[in-house]
Amino acid sequence: MSVSSNFGFADGETISDQSREITYIAAISEALREEMRRNPDVLLMGEDIAGDFGGAFKVTKGFEAEFGARRVINTPIAELGFVGVATGMALMGLRPVVEMQFADFITSAFDSIVQFAATTHYRWKGRVPWVIRAPADGGIRSGPFHSQNPEAWFVHTPGLKVVAPATPADAKGLLIAAIRDDNPVIYFESKPLYRSLKGFVPAGEYVVPLGRANVARTGADLSIITYGAMVHQALAAAQRLANEGIDAEVLDLRSLKPLDKEAILATARKTGKVLVTHAANKLAGVGAEVAALIAEQAFEWLDAPVQRIGGLDVPVPFSPPLEDAYRPDAEKLYAAARALAAY
Repeated sequence: MSVSSNFGFADGETISDQSREITYIAAISEALREEMRRNPDVLLMGEDIAGDFGGAFKVTKGFEAEFGARRVINTPIAELGFVGVATGMALMGLRPVVEMQFADFITSAFDSIVQFAATTHYRWKGRVPWVIRAPADGGIRSGPFHSQNPEAWFVHTPGLKVVAPATPADAKGLLIAAIRDDNPVIYFESKPLYRSLKGFVPAGEYVVPLGRANVARTGADLSIITYGAMVHQALAAAQRLANEGIDAEVLDLRSLKPLDKEAILATARKTGKVLVTHAANKLAGVGAEVAALIAEQAFEWLDAPVQRIGGLDVPVPFSPPLEDAYRPDAEKLYAAARALAAY
């Protein structure tokens, strides 16, 4: 079932009169096309992205016909190699956008990302303005090699920026901001949202700044802090809680690095009760950093211990019942938030 969403803009961001309702994946494709038209230094690299195939998820279908083979480059199945090539291109002034066919495959390029690209500015002030598009997340029965959420590895790495949009509007605006940024950015796309989620997206050029969270739903009784596809599970849980008189606020982080610490602390201080959730494994995930920040800087405002829900500490299962047990969802968030509200 398709889900429509109007949210995705923080204070000071507006939806234009020319907004259209499009899918999450269409917003990504539109951002790429507009930036390639605007800046001839932007180019695309990835496995099977050229021609009519347009990549595993058809994001770049038809791009080669408009921009040519020099700017829409099919690569071999060699992630370490083509990320290294992208870093070289970036150092020479180009702005490559690299598509990982699945976020899981980013491990093959790990050395090139964290040892070289991420440290270049620190070592000699070199600019590495590339973006890696990483289709992540599960819930679609794709098993352990096509369902992972590896964002914590890169949040832990100095020199990288990491974003995870939850809405079509943010998918476009954050990708444009990432392409224009002079630092290497890992852009995590939520595969479950690709064609299931529609939302209002401004026509034409706009940017959602990196490092700014968005209050997706205001509330006074407790806060649910999350990102990516889990934003929609949190909103569903919040609606169910509202039917019982519990007013939950939902904070969409949007940017995982830089992290909007002010927004996190503001919602914690406002409600005094916080549930942090993400689809990635709970152990050492981004939620642990969020919880630690609240404990360190908002402890005196808390009326209950910060709670966390994440994936179990196992590989993502193929089996539908096992994946459902592994993965957070609206029902689990509702139960945890209800217990937190009663604390």
